[in-house]
Amino acid sequence: MARPNVLNAALVCLVALNLFFLSASLASRLILVQEMVTLPDFVGTPVESARAEAAKKSLSLVAAGVRTSGSHPQGWVIHQEPSAGSRLRVRKTVRVILSAGSEIVPVPKLEGRSVEASVGLLREAGLVRGRTTQVHTTQHPAGRVLAQRPLPGEEAPRSSPIGLLVSQGERESRFLMPDLIARRAAPVIARLRALEFKVTDIRYVSYPGWEPGVIVNQLPPPGFRIQRRNLISLEVTK
Repeated sequence: MARPNVLNAALVCLVALNLFFLSASLASRLILVQEMVTLPDFVGTPVESARAEAAKKSLSLVAAGVRTSGSHPQGWVIHQEPSAGSRLRVRKTVRVILSAGSEIVPVPKLEGRSVEASVGLLREAGLVRGRTTQVHTTQHPAGRVLAQRPLPGEEAPRSSPIGLLVSQGERESRFLMPDLIARRAAPVIARLRALEFKVTDIRYVSYPGWEPGVIVNQLPPPGFRIQRRNLISLEVTK
């Protein structure tokens, strides 16, 4: 009878030891969960440094978004939640907002450049083409930037519109298109070209009852206002 009693006693002791160690483990975990730490100030530090500092406090750090900043480089913390100095349980998460870089950029010099080149420079600088005003001038060819706002070298928020004053070149005179129908084509064409008009499309067509070399159709039509750069088309009998 003594041996079974000893065996039972040993089993009881083993169960008691297991319960003791299990209770100790649960208690240590409970103590760890309840441990509080003071949250450091992560603002103004690179996110990698902030993440390493949070790990030392048994905290995790999550980037919750980005925002432009004129005072912090790209990738630096500009806001945190909870705020620095707060008491926080270990293994909790700290949310931070990171800088997307400076929102202030220098305005490039556009005066004297073509509109196409200016748009490319604005795009490279993080700016956009704004309101464009055109004026006639004999001093600059058409399509050249005469002035800009803001001025070259000034600073502007990223994505700001830059206003342009663009040359339209010399103002062209306007003429009233004459009636050329039934006129002899050769002298009319010679006269128009001598006056620097662009007669570029001459088509020869059959027109019963008309002798060859006579204008039977024209574009622009009679009475239409044109400039020297406008194209003139004629149909001539063959």
